[in-house]
Amino acid sequence: MDDIRGMVLLLPGLQLLIDVLRESGWTVRGPTVRDGVVVHAEIESVDQLPAGVGDLQDGASYRLRERGDGAVFGYVVGPQGWKSLLFPSRELLWSGHRTGTEVDVEPADVDAPRLALLGVRSCDLHALEIHDTVLAKRAVPDAAYLSRRENTFIIAVTCSDPGGTCFCVSMGTGPVPDKDFDLTLTELVDQEGHRFLVQPGSDRGEHVLDELMTRAVGDEVLNAARTDRCAAALVGSKAAQRMGRSLDTDGLRDLLYANAEHPRWDDVASRCLACTNCTLVCPTCFCTSVEDVSDLSGTQTERWRVWDSCFTNDFSYLHGGSVRPSVRSRYRQWATHKLASWVDQFGTSGCVGCGRCITWCPAAIDITAEVGAIRSGEG
Repeated sequence: MDDIRGMVLLLPGLQLLIDVLRESGWTVRGPTVRDGVVVHAEIESVDQLPAGVGDLQDGASYRLRERGDGAVFGYVVGPQGWKSLLFPSRELLWSGHRTGTEVDVEPADVDAPRLALLGVRSCDLHALEIHDTVLAKRAVPDAAYLSRRENTFIIAVTCSDPGGTCFCVSMGTGPVPDKDFDLTLTELVDQEGHRFLVQPGSDRGEHVLDELMTRAVGDEVLNAARTDRCAAALVGSKAAQRMGRSLDTDGLRDLLYANAEHPRWDDVASRCLACTNCTLVCPTCFCTSVEDVSDLSGTQTERWRVWDSCFTNDFSYLHGGSVRPSVRSRYRQWATHKLASWVDQFGTSGCVGCGRCITWCPAAIDITAEVGAIRSGEG
């Protein structure tokens, strides 16, 4: 453990990290509280972070709570994944202008700001990895996504207090960040004080760590003691034992393929509102549609890509009608794609166990419970 490079920052040292990133041209985006929810916003000061704020999550239930300490990463995850910054919900693809018989079409400029994402949980790191596979590593990559992804600096955070709908351990995606970050933080709040163990995960992270070590003063930093590294390791191991949900993934792909006509699909359809909340909050869903917009004169037109959902009736519309006209067929499509056919397409599950789809479903439909009912033979 002693050969792992790192340093321990106090709370003023976290401010120094933010300052170093901003001075290097990164816009820091991180957690803050707005309208009773932890959301992502531009962060300039540690005072904007949700100090002492935790959350209580269950099916169709999300509430903030006072933790009684000063932890700034003591919440779990809010409704926003990070995908909206890299894969916007509405994006201009091209615009066209007609002058007489001449038509000029211009591809949209890609807005790819340098973003430092502060507070990325391990489940969301794995979601970004999934999007990298789907959008950036295929034969024809999504150029806009790729540009934004290359312009991100990731500061991951070890989860210390899992929520009631978390099941990342079941999916092998957390709670400790293990790859694809530039820096990782583990927050420690105990009798020894409030501090953050910082460790690098890339050359860029090493460079920022060097800058911190050069500039930090006594009230910002402590030496990276072995005891702090041991305490940080315990944060993740203890969190892994307190998951709010679990999902048995053994043979899951084949189980769902073999139960396409299971009566449980009718049961869940009787409760599902097809509101699309689950797909909107999911950090891995990537379905889109396009919208064409023209002015009244017919000389200007634009094509926009917009998020869509397999829960809408029009999403599977082919000539003559929708392929999946019933809520039953749409929920089955979503769950089976996420947990089974995604493996065939991309070599991994499409679920990272963040629990957002359970928390933000107004009918409290729980994907872990639905799979469990099918596995047990319950109708």
